[in-house]
Amino acid sequence: MDTVISSSASILPAVPVRTVASVSSSSSLLPLAQWPTTTQRLLSTGRRRTTTTRSRNYSSAVPQFTVTCGAAVVEINESQFKDTVLKATRPVLVEFIATWCGPCRLVTPAMESLAQEYGDRLTVVKIDHDANPGLVKEYKVYGLPTLILFKNGEEVPQSRREGAITKVKLREYLDALLESVSSIP
Repeated sequence: MDTVISSSASILPAVPVRTVASVSSSSSLLPLAQWPTTTQRLLSTGRRRTTTTRSRNYSSAVPQFTVTCGAAVVEINESQFKDTVLKATRPVLVEFIATWCGPCRLVTPAMESLAQEYGDRLTVVKIDHDANPGLVKEYKVYGLPTLILFKNGEEVPQSRREGAITKVKLREYLDALLESVSSIP
C-alpha cells in the first residue's frame, strides 16, 4: 500500500492522512523523509500512479470573543474608575473580566439581568482585565471574573468573589452584601 501524505505547508509536519491500495510491495516504500511531494508516486514496477492528496487547514488564529454589556452594566477604564466607583454616592459592584475568559462570558447574562433588577440600589460596572493593569495590580485581582463591592470609595470587607457564579447565587450574594452595607453610613 502507498500512503498519501499532506503536501501543504502547515504547522504540523507531513503526516499520513489516507491509505490507498497499490500494486507495490512493502520493500518499495520510501522512508518518510524521501517521499515525493507531488501527487504522483513511482511504483516499484516503474509505472507512475496519480493519487490525490488531502490537506488539512490548520489555522493558528485564535477566535476573538467579546463580552458585551447592555444598558445596565457600564464598561469603564482606569481613568474613569475614580469618578465612577470611588466618588459614587451609592454602592458600586465592580466586575473584572477578560474577553478570553469563558467563565466571564457565562456570568455576563446573569450580571445584566441583576444589574437591571438592582438598578435602583446598586451601580454595576465592568473592567477589562487586560486593558487596565493598574487597577488589576492595585486591587490584586488574581482570578476572573472577580466581583468587588465598593461603598463610600472603599472596598467592602468580605465582598470579593472570584469565579463563575449562577444567577441564584449571585442574587444571594448581592442581597447579603446590600443588607450589610445598608448599616454602613
